[in-house]
Amino acid sequence: MAFVRESVLINGKPLTFETGRLAKQAHGSILITYGESVVLVTAVSGEERPNLDFFPLTCEYVEKTFAAGKIPGGFFKREARQRDEEILTCRLMDRPCRPLFPEGYRNDTQVIATVLSADKVHQTDVLAVTGASAALHISDIPWAGPLAAIRVARVAGELIVFPTFEQQAASDIDMVVACTKDAICMVEGGAAEASEADLIDALFFAHRAAQPVLELIEKLRAAVGKTKRAWEPKVLDSAIAKRVADLCDKGIIESSLIKDKKARYDGYKATKTKMVETITAEIGAEKFAASEKLIKAEFDERKYVVVREYVLTEKKRIDGRDSKTIRAIATEVSILPRVHGSALFQRGETQAIVTTTLGTSADEQKIDALTGERWKRFLLHYNFPPFSTGETKPMRGPGRREIGHGALAERALMRMIPEAEKFPYTIRLVSETLESNGSSSMAAVCGGTMSMMDAGVPIKSPVAGIAMGLISDGKRTAILSDILGDEDHLGDMDFKVCGTTKGITAIQMDIKIAGLSREIMTQALDQAREGRVHILGKMLETLDQPRADLSKYAPRITTIKVKPDQIRLVIGPGGKTIKGIIDQTGVAIDVEDDGTVNVASSDPEAVKKALDIIKGLTAEPEVGATYKGAVQRITDFGAFVELLPGTDGLLHISEMAHTRVEKVTDVMKEGDIVEVKVLSVDRDGKVRLTRRELLPLPEGEEGERAKERMLAARESGGAPPRRSGPGGGDRDRGPRGGGDRDRGPRGPRR
Repeated sequence: MAFVRESVLINGKPLTFETGRLAKQAHGSILITYGESVVLVTAVSGEERPNLDFFPLTCEYVEKTFAAGKIPGGFFKREARQRDEEILTCRLMDRPCRPLFPEGYRNDTQVIATVLSADKVHQTDVLAVTGASAALHISDIPWAGPLAAIRVARVAGELIVFPTFEQQAASDIDMVVACTKDAICMVEGGAAEASEADLIDALFFAHRAAQPVLELIEKLRAAVGKTKRAWEPKVLDSAIAKRVADLCDKGIIESSLIKDKKARYDGYKATKTKMVETITAEIGAEKFAASEKLIKAEFDERKYVVVREYVLTEKKRIDGRDSKTIRAIATEVSILPRVHGSALFQRGETQAIVTTTLGTSADEQKIDALTGERWKRFLLHYNFPPFSTGETKPMRGPGRREIGHGALAERALMRMIPEAEKFPYTIRLVSETLESNGSSSMAAVCGGTMSMMDAGVPIKSPVAGIAMGLISDGKRTAILSDILGDEDHLGDMDFKVCGTTKGITAIQMDIKIAGLSREIMTQALDQAREGRVHILGKMLETLDQPRADLSKYAPRITTIKVKPDQIRLVIGPGGKTIKGIIDQTGVAIDVEDDGTVNVASSDPEAVKKALDIIKGLTAEPEVGATYKGAVQRITDFGAFVELLPGTDGLLHISEMAHTRVEKVTDVMKEGDIVEVKVLSVDRDGKVRLTRRELLPLPEGEEGERAKERMLAARESGGAPPRRSGPGGGDRDRGPRGGGDRDRGPRGPRR
């Protein structure tokens, strides 16, 4: 293959495609570069796998840690299981590419995107999707591309394509849009309560920005593209196909109109079984066996045709609803007594129980990404057990679908979570799908909102989600609100929209037809808003605002601030102090670099005890305040008294009594508990004390002189008078050569 490198400017920077130098044995290979981020994408399609009734396409996205100059953590020091972010990018690659393969194609096909360099400025997920398109398009694999993935963000009111990480973090709209020349075919993203009109503008802005990229991919194919391999789909004999229609159409429509999902599927099964028996009898078992897969596939095709025709002609749906009606909704909260928050959300035959668990910052999830380490304090996990559809399957870890649905629901709710400064909790939501007949991910959003409100999380606004569908034959169009599983499978668009009454917070769209107009998309978003507001109204009938108090089983987090240089006092040498507080009280303590200290426990008394200890450790002497403390050290010019843990003050010999004191040991010794008053705290933290002001004045002239001395000391700012003792010199100095012995406050004593 000839070496080719071509570029196009995107947002002022070159987006470069290269082929013919790397991975030349792959059927298609593209090295795509933007900034200093580089992704190698390969496409290979092998032999047809017999007896499969699905297309075995696998899309993989792998981030190599060397790409960011890092060594993997863990014992083995090599890349292992894909992280959730990598799996989500795999889905981004799969969803727009899969529909462009020919119907009936069953060859093992694999697309692998490998991040070779990450500049920590530009996202590599859109490079992987666009690179997959280019690799497939220049290969000999049959595929009806190309497409291009564009990330679009709105920052300070301006739409930007291929934003940097910094711009992405500051955006109020952030979406990945996959586009062909004539259509938008996939959307995935979030927003900060954006209006429907603003979202439409962003989508079509991305579509325009994709055109130069698509032209460049076509240019690459013209230069080095391989001839597409010959492949013809297997076709059922037309007479048998007609016979399937004659035998099945009536039974399909009758079964389709059964509202109960199980009964409806039983009807489909009975119709299919009867068709198989009849055709087997008519053409013979041997001939039927030779075309069995095609005959059964024709039954699914008839279901597709019959149901769609019914919806477009009758303007009604298979469960009797019109296009805008939402299925019956039932909600409950506080259904699980020991969890921090719980909600049951039922819409039609879709049911989810969603729980909220509150934790401390110690429960945050550490994300070790190519861009560096970060911490997540809001987590949403979506589970889809097999019993939710009446099936039996092995129970293993979450699949890609579950991770994707959980990420969508998390994105929908994330911007409504209160800031950590106002609500310093880690929040984990778990959505257990108990029944499923369409839109279980949206049930996770609705149930998640109610569960957090039940837990007392002060969310900014309630969020609801709705799944929309579309059926079109090019002339007639039906936009369907709150779709069933069948309508999802048989429709032309799966369109999930989440948001508040103000605007959209998350969107996910997969479109199977080309040329979806702005008018239809606008109508679909407006209809989705009507449905979303209706669902929110039903949710708020059960619980209209977050509970004022947390569950009695949730940890209470109390936050105090200490000076950053006092953190060492709270932690202690080797963490000894903070461990001691935890052992004494049983609380959890998190200390931030800015001096924020979070104390958490479900026991209020334990929290109070821990706070008192911390306040004692970090308290600072106040001028004029009185303290009782132990004499720590005696010198010839005074005594050092511990006022607070780790903080001493100097009680000068002149401030020990109203009468002259010749020797400190005449008045006190080490270990004595004395009551003192703070005279002053200087800039260096040195504390000067008095004892005589707390003693009763002597009677007569001596008392008057003592009063005058105290007044003079106050006027001089609390400094002790200069006194000459034996040997001359100032009596308030430390021993020569020893430096200032009266410095404070001190660190913890060892």
